[in-house]
Amino acid sequence: MIIKDAQFVISNTDYRKCPQDGKPEYAFIGRSNVGKSSLINMLTNRKGLAMTSSKPGKTQLINHFIINNEWYLVDLPGYGYAQRGKEGREQIRKIIDSYIVNRAELTCLFLLLDCRHEPQQIDIEFMNWLGEEGVPFAIVFTKIDKLSKGALKKNSEAYTDRLKETWEEIPPVFYSSAEHRLGVDEILGYIEQINKSL
Repeated sequence: MIIKDAQFVISNTDYRKCPQDGKPEYAFIGRSNVGKSSLINMLTNRKGLAMTSSKPGKTQLINHFIINNEWYLVDLPGYGYAQRGKEGREQIRKIIDSYIVNRAELTCLFLLLDCRHEPQQIDIEFMNWLGEEGVPFAIVFTKIDKLSKGALKKNSEAYTDRLKETWEEIPPVFYSSAEHRLGVDEILGYIEQINKSL
């Protein structure tokens, strides 16, 4: 798939105010500072489409971008950002949860994980919750240029091994590096494949 056109459409805190045209939505989520905006900008080949920031917790809204006038790329707030305070975290969690659980157009959620870290409890719990809610999702390991192949294999297998403890089937796994433009074809190819089957 080639992205010829990517346009910002709307920002919301309420899933009921999201676009109502029934087009499939592919949402991107991860803990703060996982490299979500950089990945979105890489996939769409638009430098400033999603706001990148070295300061975590920048995205606090559900942001819709229309891609090739065919599907929506949705940039969701990051979760688990400690400096937001308990009330702020709870507010963001409600925005995320209500979108993920209630949005019929959500076709696949891409969960971003920083490949440099060992399995984080917050991510494992989030994946288990997605499983309980029956939400289709894929895992994207980000920043793979920062690790050796051996370390990357070790860290990614640590995650899948944790999931195998409770999951019968592991969701699709992708590897990306915004800096080296790695993972674009695989992720967009997967979206294209799903779109064709709808």
